[in-house]
Amino acid sequence: MLRAMLSVIIPTLNAEQTLTRTLSPLVTAAVRGLVQEVIVVDGGSSDETLEIVEAAGAKLVQAKRGRGTQLAAGAAAARGNWLLFLHADTVLDASWIAEVEKLFEQIEAGRFRDHEMAAAFKFALDDFSGWARFLEFMVALRCALLRLPYGDQGLLIDRALYRRIGGYRDLPLMEDVDLVRRIGRRRLVMLRAMAVTSPARYLKDGFIARSLRNLGCLALYYMRVPPRVIARIYG
Repeated sequence: MLRAMLSVIIPTLNAEQTLTRTLSPLVTAAVRGLVQEVIVVDGGSSDETLEIVEAAGAKLVQAKRGRGTQLAAGAAAARGNWLLFLHADTVLDASWIAEVEKLFEQIEAGRFRDHEMAAAFKFALDDFSGWARFLEFMVALRCALLRLPYGDQGLLIDRALYRRIGGYRDLPLMEDVDLVRRIGRRRLVMLRAMAVTSPARYLKDGFIARSLRNLGCLALYYMRVPPRVIARIYG
């Protein structure tokens, strides 16, 4: 195999409150030679996001607002043979580098049927409440039973596989589920390292309401309701 080199792709829209923390765990990986580049794809921020990107030395790509569109634009600009898609309010814990390097070693050693693989991290919320722990448990259960991680768990994917299955589509919602389903269970590995996500949306909407909203979106998607219709229903 070619040496694994990551292009980290982060979509942003007014992400000044969280972006610095998201970028920090990537520094050590860059020093080790694992991360080749960090690409921030901005959808029209009006805060200090662009200044943070410049100060961090990341590559800035500007694209039409929309997470699927922005992620696709970042992938098109990437040079690495592996892509790591990461939300701007998600922080990888310190063990992520060792986990990813171990995965690459196992792929190279032929531990999997296919060299073209993908992986996602363990979901965690940056909150100490019992509701946060319950939600983490439910997400872990979903991933164990359905092998269906969401975008806030990060997605690491071989670039050749990403291209072969068509990459991210220009969807207003469910772009992460759409891509993961095309990857398939056999080619997706769940890592133990945590992707720690901001609880802001859950604190604003309420843990129960937000969880039911997400579940409703997923149910409608599996019922083949078009994502644009789901986006209108749930705002």
